[in-house]
Amino acid sequence: MNFYQTVYALARQIPRGRVATYGQLALLAGSPRASRVVGGAMRRCPAGAGVPCHRVVGREGRLAPEGTFGPLDEQRLLLEAEGVEITPDRRVDLQRYRWDGTLKTE
Repeated sequence: MNFYQTVYALARQIPRGRVATYGQLALLAGSPRASRVVGGAMRRCPAGAGVPCHRVVGREGRLAPEGTFGPLDEQRLLLEAEGVEITPDRRVDLQRYRWDGTLKTE
């Protein structure tokens, strides 16, 4: 499994109504300094891959730049539909919504 595939597998484990940071996924993937690579993986994620890319945010809870994951404000709309509150400056309260990183075992 390559790094992108590992990141996508981890992102699929983020529960509905929770978020993870790029750095958190990089750490879980075994490359703690690869948060930018995680961001690249999210931007390049194939449509229909079943990866909830909208649940991945910046280290301060900041949403991706407008239009990164589709139509204008798509990430905000998807997160709000899951019950995640977004501040007027486009951030998620990480203390409240950050995923604890507990991995599911099959």
